[in-house]
Amino acid sequence: MPSSTEPTLFIKADLSQIKFIMSPKILYVRLPCNPIFPIGVVYLADHVHKLFPEVEQRIFDLGTVPPLDFSRSLDACIDEFQPTLLVFSWRDIQIYAPVGGRGGNPLQNAFEFYYASNPFVKLRGAIGGLRLAAAYYTELWRNLGLIRRGLKRARTYNPEARVMVGGGAVSVFYEQLKTKLPNGTIVSVGEGETLLEKLLRGESFADERCYVVGETQPRDRMIHERPTPLEKTACNYDYIQSIWSAFDYYFQESDFYIGVQTKRGCPHNCCYCIYTVVEGKQVRINPADEVVAEMRQLYDRGIRNFWFTDAQFIPARKFIDDAVELLQKILDSGMTDIHWAAYIRADNLTPQLCDLMVKTGMNYFEIGITSGSQELVRKMRMGYNLRTVLANCRDLKAGGFNDLVSVNYSFNVIDERPDTIRQTIAYHRELERIFGADKVEPAIFFIGLQPHTHLEAYAFENNILEKDYDPMSLMPWTAKKLLWNPEPLGSFLGEVCLQAWRQNPDDFGREVMKILEERLGCADLEEALAAPIEASAKTPPKQLVTAG
Repeated sequence: MPSSTEPTLFIKADLSQIKFIMSPKILYVRLPCNPIFPIGVVYLADHVHKLFPEVEQRIFDLGTVPPLDFSRSLDACIDEFQPTLLVFSWRDIQIYAPVGGRGGNPLQNAFEFYYASNPFVKLRGAIGGLRLAAAYYTELWRNLGLIRRGLKRARTYNPEARVMVGGGAVSVFYEQLKTKLPNGTIVSVGEGETLLEKLLRGESFADERCYVVGETQPRDRMIHERPTPLEKTACNYDYIQSIWSAFDYYFQESDFYIGVQTKRGCPHNCCYCIYTVVEGKQVRINPADEVVAEMRQLYDRGIRNFWFTDAQFIPARKFIDDAVELLQKILDSGMTDIHWAAYIRADNLTPQLCDLMVKTGMNYFEIGITSGSQELVRKMRMGYNLRTVLANCRDLKAGGFNDLVSVNYSFNVIDERPDTIRQTIAYHRELERIFGADKVEPAIFFIGLQPHTHLEAYAFENNILEKDYDPMSLMPWTAKKLLWNPEPLGSFLGEVCLQAWRQNPDDFGREVMKILEERLGCADLEEALAAPIEASAKTPPKQLVTAG
C-alpha cells in the first residue's frame, strides 16, 4: 500500500477528467461564516461514504474556529490528515441584507450615506460603509487565501493534491471567481454529489455544472442547466460524527435549529431569486421515510429544533400530498416534543396541512410575499394569489397556530408607487388581524440584485447596469444599483428607513410599516387583492408579467 506521502495521486486524462490510482483522502473545509449547521458538506460526505466506503474523509468547519486561529487550525488539520483532495464550501459573499454582520448593518450604512440630510449622519454612514467594504474585501481575500494556503499545505504531503470549491456563494459568482482561484481548481455550481462521484470513479465530469480554472471555461448560462437527479437517503450521522471532531458544537445549545432537507428545486420564476437556477426548476422529493429516519438520528442526539432547508417547503400544490405524508410520518414517529420551521408558500396550505403543521410542532415560518399588492406580485412573476394566502393563514390560525410569522417585504420593486405601498400596508394589517400584531414580524428587505436572475436581465434592458459590471464590487457607484432602491421612491423610502432606525431600531420592521402608514395611509384590502390585467407602460407584459 503506498504511503500517504507518495507523490503520485492523479493521472490527468484530459481537461475535465481526473483518475485516481490510489484511495483518496478527502478533507471538506467549510469556510468561515455565521454558525449555521454545515448541511452541504455533511450531505456530500455522507453521499461519498455510501458509494465509496473505503475513501477516508474528514470535515473541518471554520465556522467553529475563532478568527485568529483560522490559518493555524487549517494547517494543523491538513498536517494531521494529509488530504489528497480538498473540498471547500463557501456559503456567503454578497452582503446586501438588513441585518448586522461584517462590522455593522450594511443596509443602514448604505442608507445613511445615500439618503441622510444631516451631514454628520451621512459621514457616519460613509465611515460605516468604509468599514463594511474593508470587512467585505478582507473576508473575500481571506477566504481565497485560505483556499490557496490549504492547497499549498496539502501539496507538501501529496504533490498532486487537488482542490474543489462549491457552495452557495460559488454557485452565484462562479464566473467572477475564475480569475481569483488557483489554476486547476474544480469549481462546482449547484449540487456537488454527482460531480464528486464521477471524479472519484475517474469518469469524465464535463457534462456536470462545473469547470476547471485555467483549463476549461464555464459554459454560457451553465447555472441554468438542469442538475443531475439524485436519490437522497437518510444521512448516516454515526459516520458523520466519526469524521468530524467538532460535531458536538451544534448540539450544545438547545436553541440551534439543525437543517434537514426534504426536497431540492423550485419551479417558480420570481424575478429576483437565484434559488430557482441554483437548485433547478425540477422539484426532487426526498422519500418521507428517509427524512424521518434522518430526523430520528438527530432527535436521539438531543436535537428538538429542525429547519427544513428547502427553497420552499411546499413549492406548489402538486406537492401538497408529499408534505402531508411527511408530516403524518413525523407525527407517527413519536417525536412529539419537537419544533420546526421553514420557508413556506402559504398559498399552498390546506386545512389538513395546517392541522398537521400545528400537531408536529411548527413554531415559526417565513413567507416571502415581497409585496402586499397583487399587481406587483404578478409583475415579479411570483405566482402568488394573495387572497388565497390570507384564507390559508386563517385556516392555520383556526388550526391552533399561535407562534411567530415572519413576512418578507421588499419595497420599491418594479412599478412600485404610493398606491401599491398603501396596498401592502393594508395586507400586512390583515395578517396582523389574523395572527395578532405581536406575532407577525415584518422583515424589510431591499432586493439585492444578483447575477442570473430576471431582475438582472431587466437592469440590462433598461440600461441600469452594463453587461460587463462586476456583481462582486462594493464600489459606491455599483453598490447603489445592486441594492435595488431606484428613484423616484428611493429617497423617500431611504428617509423612512432612517427615521425608523432613529425611533425604534430594535423593532425596525414594525416601525417602517407604522411610518409608511402615517405618511401614505392605508388602502382598502380589496384594492390590494385585485390586480388589473393591464401593465403599466413602463413594464410591458412580455418583460416581467408572463411566466416565460
